[in-house]
Amino acid sequence: MTSTTASADPGERTARKDSPGAARGPRRTGRVRRIGLPYLLLLPALVLELLVHLVPMVIGIVMSFKELTQFYIRDWGAAPWSGLGNYRMSVDFDAPVGEALLHSFLVTVCFTLLSVGLCWLIGTTAAICMQDTFRGRGLLRALFLVPYALPVYAAVITWVFMFQHDNGLVNHVLHDQLHLTDKPSFWLIGDNSFIALLVVSVWKGWPFAFLIVMAGLQNIPRELYEAAALDGAGMWQQIRRITLPSLRSVNQVLVLVLFLWTFNDFNTPFVLFGKAAPEAADLISVHIYQASFVTWNFGTGSAMSVLLLLFLLVVTGVYLLLTSRGRKTADV
Repeated sequence: MTSTTASADPGERTARKDSPGAARGPRRTGRVRRIGLPYLLLLPALVLELLVHLVPMVIGIVMSFKELTQFYIRDWGAAPWSGLGNYRMSVDFDAPVGEALLHSFLVTVCFTLLSVGLCWLIGTTAAICMQDTFRGRGLLRALFLVPYALPVYAAVITWVFMFQHDNGLVNHVLHDQLHLTDKPSFWLIGDNSFIALLVVSVWKGWPFAFLIVMAGLQNIPRELYEAAALDGAGMWQQIRRITLPSLRSVNQVLVLVLFLWTFNDFNTPFVLFGKAAPEAADLISVHIYQASFVTWNFGTGSAMSVLLLLFLLVVTGVYLLLTSRGRKTADV
């Protein structure tokens, strides 16, 4: 009996080894592990995204359908349901709330277009100028990135002191040194507040455009410029025929990111003007903050936030659709 069992064991081991199920088991387990590992590594980021962004977003959407005021702060779930009342109030441009929101929206659109355009223009110009090798180029590149590297609050607070009426550096240079103005100007109140906000936004944002465009320029072969120079093309022709077409995909992403960042910018106007921004610089982000945390009407503020989100989603979708069609047309 013992010898028979012993003689049968090698055969059984050989049969098990040759069976397809035995070989398929370890392979399948290893394949599952390889496929599941990336999702397992992404799980912490997905959980944080859910807790930090998606859950507050859903709560904000629910709040927009409620008459949530300071009387229901402790138990906001008990606030009465208002349906679309907050949305109707926000888009009723004949009423004070809707009229103020429309004015803030138009100011924000104008501010965003000017800021994004100037950031792109200055950043692209600086990046093109920094392509040629010369002494001190590395130092200049580092200096150009200082506004982007500084903390927002430290940089904007510095500008607050520079824009002071009596002892600010801006009035000292424009009025006392260059004599460009008849008297010192008020930069943080009145119509000049829009100019002050635009200057700070451009100063803070153009180094990002400079960094992205400079990285995109590294992918353009120098042989194209050399061949164009041999054919008699000047600097402007090289920029128009080689540089800008080669940077089309980079600029498409850059403009979209700058637009979203600038349109949603809250830190810059809040630090520059405080809780109550001047009418000329009443950006929609600060306006929604005032509607929520100054007047304590969280339902209306939430409705305004949802409308802002829908607007940005529509603009982003249309922009991506138009740029994708333009890219396909250029490829053809």
